[in-house]
Amino acid sequence: MGFFRNIFGGTSENVAEPRRGSAQRIDRRSTGYHEFVRAIAKPEGQTVLDLGPTSPANIQYITGLGHRAYNEDVLSEGMSPAFVVPGEQEGTTAIDVERFMQENLLQPPETFDAVLLWDICDYLPEPLVKPVIERIRLVTKPKGMLMGFFHTRDAGPEAPYCRYHIRDDQTLELQPVSQLHLQRVFNNRHIENLFHNYSSIKFFLGKDNIREVLIVR
Repeated sequence: MGFFRNIFGGTSENVAEPRRGSAQRIDRRSTGYHEFVRAIAKPEGQTVLDLGPTSPANIQYITGLGHRAYNEDVLSEGMSPAFVVPGEQEGTTAIDVERFMQENLLQPPETFDAVLLWDICDYLPEPLVKPVIERIRLVTKPKGMLMGFFHTRDAGPEAPYCRYHIRDDQTLELQPVSQLHLQRVFNNRHIENLFHNYSSIKFFLGKDNIREVLIVR
């Protein structure tokens, strides 16, 4: 089973600034996220998949739009020792991709109207990236929208993994949640190849070394 699974009814000018009264979170205005929200705002009753750790703020915001919020922490599950197996060479390890896909993202085809992908592709173990993206395509409805963030090389390999909390229709709060480091950096061509089975991709380049991407199934 996935780490968290719950269903609840109901050119970019990105500047990260410390939020007053909080030493752990920073505010980040996001043009790509704003366009994502505008695209999914109506009609009510859509189903939205959040692929980060559980965030009450995200649940509240999504359900406040009249949508259903579904959460599955794919990255935490992908880092679980339960999926580590001996590698082909002695003394090495590998990820049991087949078992992982048998236990995660098991929703019926075309379940979701929209997906908050965040930046999990930058941190997932390499063998899981393409299978997860293909599975997401399967469980997303045609014309459904994904929003992903991708670090640029200037972010540096020590860029921390953050939980994204929705504050309003233009602003996210970034909260470092682990000591994970970037596994890879995707350029535009890499991203296009990763989503080659999707119908369209739109890029937004922020000022904080993060490339925002809106993808349509």
